[in-house]
Amino acid sequence: MGAGTGDPGDLEAELAQLCDWGNLEAARDHADVATAEDFYRPRFLYQLTSAGEAVEEALRVFQEMLIQPGELQTTTLKEIREQLAELTRLAQAEQADEGRIVLTLRNLTDRFEQLTHRAQVFLRALQHTIDLQGTTIETFLDYKQHLIDHLERFISELVIATHEISANLEKIEKAGSGPLVEIAARREVADALDHEKERRLEESRKLWQARWNGFRAWFVGTTGRPSQAEMLRARARAAIPALLGAVSRINDRRLTRSDRVADLQTLARWFAQAPTERDAHRLWRSAFSLSPARHLKVDAETLDRREQEPVSPQTSWLEARPIEITPRIRKYGRHESKGPARRVIDRSAEKALLARLEKEEAEQIAAAQAFLAQHRRMRLSELGAIPRPEAFRLLLDLLGKALAAKTCAEDSVTARSSDGALRIDLEPAGDGGHVTLVTPGGRFSGEDHYITIRRDFP
Repeated sequence: MGAGTGDPGDLEAELAQLCDWGNLEAARDHADVATAEDFYRPRFLYQLTSAGEAVEEALRVFQEMLIQPGELQTTTLKEIREQLAELTRLAQAEQADEGRIVLTLRNLTDRFEQLTHRAQVFLRALQHTIDLQGTTIETFLDYKQHLIDHLERFISELVIATHEISANLEKIEKAGSGPLVEIAARREVADALDHEKERRLEESRKLWQARWNGFRAWFVGTTGRPSQAEMLRARARAAIPALLGAVSRINDRRLTRSDRVADLQTLARWFAQAPTERDAHRLWRSAFSLSPARHLKVDAETLDRREQEPVSPQTSWLEARPIEITPRIRKYGRHESKGPARRVIDRSAEKALLARLEKEEAEQIAAAQAFLAQHRRMRLSELGAIPRPEAFRLLLDLLGKALAAKTCAEDSVTARSSDGALRIDLEPAGDGGHVTLVTPGGRFSGEDHYITIRRDFP
């Protein structure tokens, strides 16, 4: 419904329409009536109905969803860790603080829903960015490095958070999550009327149990199915080489001035704009070379005969007269085109640069593997300072694979790096110790473990 024009008649018509839809309720207004004429003149007081309030709330949520940016929120992930740590402490307390439990559960639910929704919006927008949809090449190149840094930062935070959240969830499950769900359900229906209290309590109990199961499955997963956190991490990791591939395609366009995707899109527009089917068929023959071979030249006698006696395109080649061609190819075996030879672009400098970059990258990876693969059982804290960012990224990859394979905090697991060159055996230290590693990007802190890193390939 559009805005009113200011005419009282239009306003009354719009209010009447809202009443017909059920958004408003109209009641006679007899206040301040001084004359009989005022009494009989229709005057109404309007009030929003429950359906009207629901519509207004739905429109508000719809508008918020449209303008909310998609992002991978490391701050929200940190808040989830803090809220869950607080809930773990409350669950293990001898006397339940129901008010704090309900408040913490609600905050945890709100933060979790915000994290998952923003992540979904971000991944949809990220795929459009990779496909270069809705953005210019210049805009993409300007912020692609910020996007890659954002993905790497979130992946590192998610690996650490998933391990900590899984450990706290295991502690809560041991203490019993049922009482927490029951407390939240009873607090939600505390002010309900007696005749419907039991029904609403059962519905609230199912709702809170479903929220808890969804939260647990998102971070821990179920039997035979990986967690959503692990799938999100894999999706984010896969986006980094996809972004680099998009940059490579852009560079190829600039260097070679040729792009198959852009050519096919342009050709599709030409087909859509073709005025007739005959023009579309001509375009098809021109685009895909469905024309006579250039090295086969029909002789003049055959061309004259075809002009005098045209042959329909529907005529079978078995029934049509043969076409005589010049014997030049059969006689000489080649057909030279006239004109200067095409210029060949020299790519030796670009190839040398790519070879040098590839060699440097291989040397950096080999140095990082040599630093980490010490082939002995040691504590994570014994690594000390990590001098190069490549070694730290490789260590994060190994720890992320190992922590994702855990089902409980006391498990000892074995995992391999993404390229399969390194293998890590991860065992819990069991003494509650923490480790802080100095890296080129800052300090990395977490629970200490025993690690054994080996290189399987020379």
